[in-house]
Amino acid sequence: MNQKINNLLNSKGDNYIFPFLWLHGEDESVLREYMGAIHSSGIGAVCVESRPHPDYCGPQWWHDLDIILDEAKKRDMKVWILDDSHFPTGYANGALEDAPAELCRQFLYYSSIEVVGPAKSAQLNVAKHVKYVKNPFENSGFSMRPKKERRKFDDDSLLSVCAARIDQDFDASTLIDITELVQDGELVWDVPEGKWIIYVNYLTRNAGSRDSYINMLNKKSARKQIEAVYEPHLERYKVEFGKTIAGFFSDEPELGNGKMNANQPIGTDTDLPWSEEVEAQMHTRLGGDWKAKLPLLWESGSHPDQTAEVRYVYMDIITRLVEENFSKQIGNWCEEHGVEYIGHLIEDNNMHARPGSSLGHFFRGLSGQHMSGIDDIGGQVMPGGEIYPKKTIIGERDGEFFHYMLGKLGSSFAAIDPIKKGRTMCEIFGAYGWGEGVRMMKYLVDHFLVRGVNHYVPHAFSAKPYPDPDCPPHFYANGHDPQFRHFGALMRYLNRMCALISDGKRVTSAAILYHADAEWAGEYMLDQKPAHVLMDNQIDFDILPSDVFTEQDRYKTKIGKHLHVNNQEYKTLIIPFSQYVTESTVKTVIELKKAGVQVLFINDLPSGIIGADSALLKELSDCKVVTLDTLVSELKENAVKEIVVEPDFSMLRYLHYQDENDIFLFTNENMAETFRGTINVPISGAVYGYDVWNNELYEVSAEQNGEGTTLDLEIPPYQSVVVVFDKSEGVEVKTPVSYNQEFILKDGWTMSMATSIEYPEFHDRQEISSFMNVGLKYPEFSGFIRYENEVEVPVTKQASLMIEDAFEGVEVFINDKSVGIQVAPPFVFDISKQLNEGKNNLRIEVATTLEREQHYRPLEPGSFFAAFAKAPLLQPTGIVGDVKILARK
Repeated sequence: MNQKINNLLNSKGDNYIFPFLWLHGEDESVLREYMGAIHSSGIGAVCVESRPHPDYCGPQWWHDLDIILDEAKKRDMKVWILDDSHFPTGYANGALEDAPAELCRQFLYYSSIEVVGPAKSAQLNVAKHVKYVKNPFENSGFSMRPKKERRKFDDDSLLSVCAARIDQDFDASTLIDITELVQDGELVWDVPEGKWIIYVNYLTRNAGSRDSYINMLNKKSARKQIEAVYEPHLERYKVEFGKTIAGFFSDEPELGNGKMNANQPIGTDTDLPWSEEVEAQMHTRLGGDWKAKLPLLWESGSHPDQTAEVRYVYMDIITRLVEENFSKQIGNWCEEHGVEYIGHLIEDNNMHARPGSSLGHFFRGLSGQHMSGIDDIGGQVMPGGEIYPKKTIIGERDGEFFHYMLGKLGSSFAAIDPIKKGRTMCEIFGAYGWGEGVRMMKYLVDHFLVRGVNHYVPHAFSAKPYPDPDCPPHFYANGHDPQFRHFGALMRYLNRMCALISDGKRVTSAAILYHADAEWAGEYMLDQKPAHVLMDNQIDFDILPSDVFTEQDRYKTKIGKHLHVNNQEYKTLIIPFSQYVTESTVKTVIELKKAGVQVLFINDLPSGIIGADSALLKELSDCKVVTLDTLVSELKENAVKEIVVEPDFSMLRYLHYQDENDIFLFTNENMAETFRGTINVPISGAVYGYDVWNNELYEVSAEQNGEGTTLDLEIPPYQSVVVVFDKSEGVEVKTPVSYNQEFILKDGWTMSMATSIEYPEFHDRQEISSFMNVGLKYPEFSGFIRYENEVEVPVTKQASLMIEDAFEGVEVFINDKSVGIQVAPPFVFDISKQLNEGKNNLRIEVATTLEREQHYRPLEPGSFFAAFAKAPLLQPTGIVGDVKILARK
């Protein structure tokens, strides 16, 4: 029998969860209490969140961390450490506040003026234009460090002055460098005939969104992060490195150009990250006249090939520097000292391939990390949110990205990068507001599990006195959280699920080319467009950067009958519409064609090769071009579609995982309809179902079909099914029950209430004649709602209690014995063993979220976090459907 499942059935298994624990300088007793609470939830690690702490890397910090580590060792827990004092990572605990200017961030920007020629000896005061002036009306955005005056730098400097004709459009062929005509800060130029634009390109440290942060394009500057944070922790805790201390976590590091938190693809009119290293590489790759080409970083015009090359080369340079100077430098340091490096960048709304608030390239930004990493915060992934809403309290929202791309970005990198060992981390639950409870959390973890994500950082435990308004919900909440036991049940479920999809490999027969190169260079299609089509048709896939073609040793890339990358094997490569592609991509496509591997271009073939002779494109002329509408039929013809679902059910997701055995995970993301049908899978042999929530095995209706198996499944909304091709070997396998009796329990109910702090002392006991939203009568109540009844049913062989719907966490007691916890509909409890002949006491306790208690309380005035605390639409509380006993004589 599968040894991993056998261990799980016996309550043995590894830990895959390490929640944030926010520290603010609390008393020792509070820290020990919270470590105990985390451990009691079935969690074996913690990630210490430092940003609210008043003395990071100071005496108070070491005092508090000593306590955390002491508790961790007592409980055999691991500790991860967030790697900065303020959000985002890169502040280096203030090391750049007074550092020499050359270590601080630098940006390239321009000032321009249009002129009409001919004009003899036209003069321009260039010195006046080489000064960055921040727009006083520009919103400075959101920061998590104390507000203070920005540092002022006095080293703004001229990089170049160039000009181009703009009679009809920006004419890149006429670009000329006229820097040599500048003397003593003044340009004197004989303007030729026509309409021209003069670009004054200059360097400044006064632009960007945050000062006093490391410049990731400068290796010495990036090293400051290690010197200011990592080395002090090593000095104090060297003996714990690789033992109790598991590693460090980087939170949303950024390049930091432009407006804070703005979505700014290359070509946007904004300042751009710079350094001497960038300058040297621009000269090497674009030639001696590279400075004349700088306007093409912002201007588009009549020569798109040249624009494509300049923008691609620039983005390629800066993302490679981020990879080497920041991500790999820290990752290598961690490896050398026996710990691991993890975290995530900002992926939101396609920022993962852009500078500004992110790092320009998802895969390069996380290159040095030992797990792939993503995060999901309030309003991003949500039930039914595949397309709508388009806007949330966070801002603009691309639901298609969050649902069809985010999770797959993470699990793809984990699968293809050997150093990540198949591990993907997701920071999850944060900033959904107090209305997020275990029902939503169950949906969210299932969403990411079926996309292959197998490590989680729940956001967050906050040791601050309840209610902490900072990005709720907060688990435990000093004992105020009614759902804390239910949260623990969810965490145990999550650890078991993660164990099932770790240490092996996902089976994904399709690969989609990462769209970053195409976006930088010209017109393009977002990867989530084909991802949406594939996922809705149950075709699993990975997203591959073109780096797998140029770094074949690192990614273990091989081309044979299939495309092999690390342990993954792909039958087809899908290239979303790309006006331009790299030369390495074209050469790989040619090689794949010769090997007989299917390559599909969506909508059209590329029209150019970045920085190379486009004659090579002739080799692609016979490649297959499809549309999104015809993509699936082409994949079916090549046997890329692995499973067949009948009837069609677009919201059914699946994961095929191979470890000791073949495991299939199916999840229903349709919140209104149960899937009832068959699924044909290409595996045969002994099979059983694994009820991961209840930690037990059950029989699956399955019929051998040649070399495959037809599974007959029913999957309600909010639920997942795990099917294992394996022999049970002596372990009990339950037989599903077909009930032939139904008793609706309408009469005799009483209801009472208690807050989490009051529990189990209930009050306001009252008789009720029906189940309804308790929030209508008690709009400000959050806590436990207890329903009690005395029931008598005929003698039965088997019986289950079914609660049609409730908000949210439900625990059922028969004759004062708990029969379990459920957190999402349908709420079904096997009560066969607990029912006695004659009368039985039935008690149902429903735990609400803290939403209503907080909704009517005033928020801290002026708090940025107010938007995260309250939702405009309140959820019901209590039981809101029938309660039934299903029985079989």
